[in-house]
Amino acid sequence: MPERILVCVAWPYANYLLHVGQAAGAYLPSDIFARYQRLKGNDVLMVSGSDCHGTPITVAADKEGVEPQVIVDRYHAKILEVWERFGISYDLYTTTLTENHYQVTQDVFLKLKENGLLYPRTEEYLYDPQADRFLPDRYVEGTCPNCAYPEARGDQCDNCGKTLDAVELINPRSKISGATPVLKPSEHYFLRLTAMQERLKEWAGKQSHWRRNVLNFTLGMLNEGLKDRAITRDIAWGVPVPVDGYENKRIYVWFDAVIGYLSASKEWAARKGDPEAWRPYWEDPSVRSYYFIGKDNIPFHTVIWPMMLMGYEGLNVPYDVPANQYVNFSATQKQSKSKGTGNWMLDLLDSYAPDVVRFYLTTVLPETNDTEFREEDLVRANNDVLIATWGNLANRVISMIHRNFGGIVPPVGALSPESEAILNDARAAFGAVGGEFGACHFRGGLQEALRLAQSANKYLDERAPWKAVKTDTTHAAETLATALNVINALKVLLHPVLPFSTAQLHEDLGLDGDLRQHGWEYQAVPGGTTLAPARPLYAKIETELAGASA
Repeated sequence: MPERILVCVAWPYANYLLHVGQAAGAYLPSDIFARYQRLKGNDVLMVSGSDCHGTPITVAADKEGVEPQVIVDRYHAKILEVWERFGISYDLYTTTLTENHYQVTQDVFLKLKENGLLYPRTEEYLYDPQADRFLPDRYVEGTCPNCAYPEARGDQCDNCGKTLDAVELINPRSKISGATPVLKPSEHYFLRLTAMQERLKEWAGKQSHWRRNVLNFTLGMLNEGLKDRAITRDIAWGVPVPVDGYENKRIYVWFDAVIGYLSASKEWAARKGDPEAWRPYWEDPSVRSYYFIGKDNIPFHTVIWPMMLMGYEGLNVPYDVPANQYVNFSATQKQSKSKGTGNWMLDLLDSYAPDVVRFYLTTVLPETNDTEFREEDLVRANNDVLIATWGNLANRVISMIHRNFGGIVPPVGALSPESEAILNDARAAFGAVGGEFGACHFRGGLQEALRLAQSANKYLDERAPWKAVKTDTTHAAETLATALNVINALKVLLHPVLPFSTAQLHEDLGLDGDLRQHGWEYQAVPGGTTLAPARPLYAKIETELAGASA
């Protein structure tokens, strides 16, 4: 029976170009996973959107002297361009500016308030005396009280990952004026995280399938003890607070952004003409939901969002949160949108084919530790692995069938032991690769697929059909037909990583229909099938082109 799988992907702020670290951290892994699950025949809903309410938006708008909407419109369009060119296969990619999102966010707010998990409290907040305004968390920088990092933000330290309140910073400074903020009282609604601490600890302790860093970070945070957190702010940009007297305040971004997964699911259902279609993904306890994020977002997805879901009642908590580590672009700095450092995705896609970028990034996905992006390594991965191990295999087999059998797949009778062996390897690879992809081990899945490609190359070299065809056409026919069937298997195994080139190959193999409907299983190319002329799947990158996107 097909399973329902909910794939929730981190919402990027619509205030900057997307960089390689974001692509490798959340967007490529989620797409590989969703494509694999769809090939398996599972019912997948993959949602995300542009986060348009964050203070990074207003910070950018203030710098340019424009309204936040100007920033959002500019960068949301750029984000959509990346998804299209990079092949990220969302069922819905939306924004936090929709009326639907406002309604869903306010509904969650009111339900948590009704259940006693939101309450008003007056506290002192940082205020810029020069700018004459309260400072939302991201408008404040200072020294982290946990690790002494001197450029910690008011909501979180990028260095140690600890969530913060701006008043905890040592030597805080306003990002607006550079002034030292002062404390002024203001009333806000607080999320009663303390009420759910033990329930969260019991739940998190059972998630043995989570990545070690995710589980350890979560349990460490819970064992340290949660604090109630303010979820409204003295700002004018964001979802209005549905409470009298709060007309000049807004729901804060970290609260409304995670609700986006739910609001996007409801918007998807409404768009398809079935407003209740979201419910099974969120209310059926057998459904597994996966949240693809970077490690800086772990606390919001393994503590705060699960607490909100538990408090709302009747909605599924996350099944898995396969958070990735960071991608570095030099020996000392991670790729950071907020710092303006990194390689930008649109530049990279201007220089290289999307499958080349997807392939290289998959080989360096930071699944268990920080990794490094090097453009020279991308070139080597394309030339020495993608082409040499896989692209040339497909091209030369199709070319030899055209050259020696008129482009028609030769029928084959009984197979030799070595042909049976390589086909058995191809059948087994669906379990091996699928096991890795299903466990969110995408580097491992790619390695398993490439291992089969290496075996196919060895099989082809040992049987040398280009020689055999001169004296034993039956031997050559068996070899080429067998190799073609392995290639057909690899086409499916590699599709989640390489969707563009494998779709081209599917056409070249003379097969009807869409590769995405093929199924996650071994299938032979029938004898007598007419192949299209061989086309290179990838182009060699000349050394002088490397660095063109820098």
